[in-house]
Amino acid sequence: MEPRETGDREAIDKAMNSLAPLDVSSAENVLREAKEIMDELGVVFFLRQGTCLGAVRDSAIMAWDDDIDIGSIIGLHGLTNDSVNGVVDRVVATFTERGFSTKVEQTSSFTYVLLLKSDVRIDWECFHINDGSILHWPPKRFPIALFTELKEIDFLGQKHHVPNPPEEYLATKYGPDWRTPKRSGSYEKDVLAMIPDPPRVGIVKRVLNGIRNRLSPPKTSTLLILDHQGAPVADAYVHVAGIGASNTDSQGNVSLALSDNIWHSLTIRFGDHEEVLYLERLDPGQSYVYRPDPDQTSGRSFALSEQ
Repeated sequence: MEPRETGDREAIDKAMNSLAPLDVSSAENVLREAKEIMDELGVVFFLRQGTCLGAVRDSAIMAWDDDIDIGSIIGLHGLTNDSVNGVVDRVVATFTERGFSTKVEQTSSFTYVLLLKSDVRIDWECFHINDGSILHWPPKRFPIALFTELKEIDFLGQKHHVPNPPEEYLATKYGPDWRTPKRSGSYEKDVLAMIPDPPRVGIVKRVLNGIRNRLSPPKTSTLLILDHQGAPVADAYVHVAGIGASNTDSQGNVSLALSDNIWHSLTIRFGDHEEVLYLERLDPGQSYVYRPDPDQTSGRSFALSEQ
């Protein structure tokens, strides 16, 4: 399925490349409408990420959140590999009729659907099951047992599903102190610290990967790290969550072997400077530049620019 859009392209580009706190009243109305539409279509979804955190902990949409996160599992609750494309098509058609703009993209881990109305962005992801788990951004595996029997809660005057038990899901996502409110800019580092890098592969798999890469070279991205004066930084530490770490060369460049996920999270460190970039859209084969912001060293997203 090729990426496709309906509705206001300018609004979609803005939603996909910038973040701003939600207007809570508008977000509540949009979520209520989305729930009604999904119920009419017979699509089962659950609240996830910050939307789940706000619903379970605060019984509210968090004022600092920037989107509404919902999910479905391919292989559960009536959604199958054979039906998912048709279901997505029906969802897109119906939401478009109701005045939403939409965007659909696919990766090996999930089908991503943006549903946008009144400047409120809903991220609906349909996850593939792999080895008894789903890969949930930032790239961390969540056991499928959390989603097989969803829990129903009262939220915004409707019945909504959440992972079950929600406490385990939220601890897996945000850590054991998930009940303690943390604003954007303070929790991102804690979340990324819980994400392991992929295990080292054995020699046989390394040989096979080498042969495959020679036959079909992967598209690597490059990232140029600049310091506060705009000069390239040699030997800067760059860590991509769920992928691994490397250091820049003498010219300040580092090669990134990215997965096909849409979003990535990075930690960049040199000298006494360190910053977590929690949400960056990185495409294989592209070149990017990192420029530090002297007034903000945590919580930035979409901070990288194309070179």
